[in-house]
Amino acid sequence: MAMVKQETVQGFQGLPALRQIGLMIGLAASVALGVAVVLWSQEPNYTVLYAGLGNKDAGEVVDALKKTGIAFEVDQTTGAVMVASNRVRDARMELAREGLPEGSAMGFEMLQKDQGFGTSQFIETARYQRALEGELGRTISTLRNIESARVHLAIPKRSVFLRDRAKPTASVMVDMYSGRSLDEEQVAAIVHLVSSSVPHLEAEKVTIVDQKGNLLSNGSANNSMAPSSSQFSYNRKLETTYTQRIRDLLEPVVGPGRVRATVNADLDFTVTERTQESYNPDLPALRSEQVSEDISNARSAGAGGGIPGALSNQPAEQPTLVDPNVSADDAETSSASGNRSKRSVRNYELDKTISHTRLATGGIRKLSIAVVIDNKQELDENDELVSKPWSDDEISRFSNLVKESVGFNAQRGDTVNIINASFVTPPEPEPVPELSLMEQPWIWDVAKQAAGALGLLVVVFGVLKPVMRSLAEKGEQAAQHQAALAAAAAGGEGGVGGQDQLSLTGGSPQLAAPQGNSYEQSLETAKSVVNDDPKRVAQVVKNWVGEDG
Repeated sequence: MAMVKQETVQGFQGLPALRQIGLMIGLAASVALGVAVVLWSQEPNYTVLYAGLGNKDAGEVVDALKKTGIAFEVDQTTGAVMVASNRVRDARMELAREGLPEGSAMGFEMLQKDQGFGTSQFIETARYQRALEGELGRTISTLRNIESARVHLAIPKRSVFLRDRAKPTASVMVDMYSGRSLDEEQVAAIVHLVSSSVPHLEAEKVTIVDQKGNLLSNGSANNSMAPSSSQFSYNRKLETTYTQRIRDLLEPVVGPGRVRATVNADLDFTVTERTQESYNPDLPALRSEQVSEDISNARSAGAGGGIPGALSNQPAEQPTLVDPNVSADDAETSSASGNRSKRSVRNYELDKTISHTRLATGGIRKLSIAVVIDNKQELDENDELVSKPWSDDEISRFSNLVKESVGFNAQRGDTVNIINASFVTPPEPEPVPELSLMEQPWIWDVAKQAAGALGLLVVVFGVLKPVMRSLAEKGEQAAQHQAALAAAAAGGEGGVGGQDQLSLTGGSPQLAAPQGNSYEQSLETAKSVVNDDPKRVAQVVKNWVGEDG
């Protein structure tokens, strides 16, 4: 290394100053280019982590990435946060664990800000409504299939007149993850969540739309197909339940995947209400009673009475009156005390029962069950697996099991049909094609490092090595030239011949410059050399011209 350095220094000393500066600049640029290529090849590829974040969310994400030690970059043009392509999933999981990004929607935090002096009631109501919309959007966004949600509430001003009162409405815009969707039950849950959070908001007044513009809420109050849709869903769930029961019962006997069952359930969704009034004559009850009684003034048995005259002055005979409604004691008392009348009215009520019954909907009218069973697999005499059909007794036992599992009722017309057939073996699926080499995620990192290594080799062997070789050759030539000059100086005045003035070193003739202070001495020395060996002098001059070019 020291020799190369010495040769390089000697080579620089043997070149003109301007040429030395150019070579030094080229050498420094080559080294800098090589270092830049190596650093570029070692840098990871960055992928966008989150785009379109607000300043607050972007700051929180950057702080979280700093805490976790994940390298990141921020695009100066779009403001997107980018991380290494091999750490995207790790970064998203770490941020999701901390609940980031939260989104720009604000909830009731808006009410904690300083309202300012002189804020009107309209502004306060608008802020409360905006805070409520933000809270509802946050709550809906916590669902697993929904990435973000926005809620718009239209709450009219309450009127003191019932006729002029308008009902509030709500609109929900949901942005779902790629490949995700919401079923009817989840949509209904969002509808009831919003309607329960806003006073006087009915579930029929809530509209849900996804990011593709599809209407998710059916509006059951105004849609005549809504009951049919719920009935269809209930019917399919019941059929699926019965089908799964049959499979769970027969597959352990027949074999996994060797049973195909279908259940068709005919359901009755008729709504029936019944009011019944019944009487029980054996349990009468007294409802009301009215008693009227008249009694005249009491007289003794021998006193006369009546209209004044002859007959009234005579003692009356003792007649005997028989009243079927008056007992003998009462008759005696009546005859003894004078006239007496008694009337009573009694009203009786029979036992009555009034019952109001509403029959449940979704009753089963009829079940139609179809089952196909694959042939059984047995070993023959050669211990080979063969397919054989099931016997009639076995099919009958399977039929009885199916009937018991679904609650078979022959009176309502249920049917069960079980057949035995050989299933067609499905072809083996083709293996999933592997990703090509260019589609592998690591290929770009390898290609980047290979390109960096190739660029470094090009710089070393294409630039640095030729420059160093040229500098070494120049240094060697300069050293030989200096040696020739020294030899000529040693034998110039001692009568050395013309051949001592020439030196043949390394196959390249060199002409030593004469050492002297006078121009005439130098000229005489050159002339003598030319006269002695003109060919060699011509070769030396040719080499000088080539070196200066």
